[in-house]
Amino acid sequence: MKRIIVPIDFSEHSDFALEAAANLARKYDSELLVLHMLELSSAILTTAGNAINEEAVFYYKLAEQRFEEFLNKDYLEGIKVTPIVKHFKVFSEVNEVAKDHDANLIVMGSHGASGVKEVLVGSNTEKVVRYADIPVLVIKHNPILLDFENGVFASDFSEEAIMPYLKAKLTFKKLGAKMHLVYVNSPDGNFRSSTEIDKRVSLFLKKAEGSLDSINEVNVVSDYSIEKGILNFANAIGADLIAVATHGRKGLAHFFEGSISEDLANHSTLPVMTFKI
Repeated sequence: MKRIIVPIDFSEHSDFALEAAANLARKYDSELLVLHMLELSSAILTTAGNAINEEAVFYYKLAEQRFEEFLNKDYLEGIKVTPIVKHFKVFSEVNEVAKDHDANLIVMGSHGASGVKEVLVGSNTEKVVRYADIPVLVIKHNPILLDFENGVFASDFSEEAIMPYLKAKLTFKKLGAKMHLVYVNSPDGNFRSSTEIDKRVSLFLKKAEGSLDSINEVNVVSDYSIEKGILNFANAIGADLIAVATHGRKGLAHFFEGSISEDLANHSTLPVMTFKI
């Protein structure tokens, strides 16, 4: 992990994410790219007039000052930290920053969302998850311990999930975490018979790894929903990380079909890592 991006809004949850990223950076000798996006309107930046330009400069300078205060942390000592300020709060731009700097991971804090607020607004973390091409690690609480030992990778074992699985397997290896594969059979996930699931998993592993050596590592659980199945399984094995693949759905497709990865990022108390399909 050469570079880790940490989007921040100077909140407590940003602090949690920054500390988590610092722990990983120290372990893997990574650089932290700490990103803040200003909520400036295009009018402030483009309208003619000294007063308007001065206002834009004021907000930019204020962000720089807050950066300096926010980054004054003991846990950042000895770690290379590069602050980045962007003018607009455009969440697709996080992915552009990742591309420009060849980053390997995005670490974000999230307080989650639920009910009407979740449907109508969603969380900033959700929006980053939708657009990111690289893995996103969502942190919910103060990362007192961030040594991942047991991680869950939940999959539907479809052909399109092969690349996310291989990326997750490599990431788990780098983190030194044991990967527990899980398939959730539920009414909301196109319920399948045991025979159908065995065939699906076998075909997946043959295409992904060229063998069935890992078939005994696949856990099949039944639950009322895919999300509940993943969370209950993670709790049962004492997992400290949940990983899932995401389509990065946007717009109406996201609204009608939902996204397991975003629901988990919102509702799980454990760190959640997403891998783009």
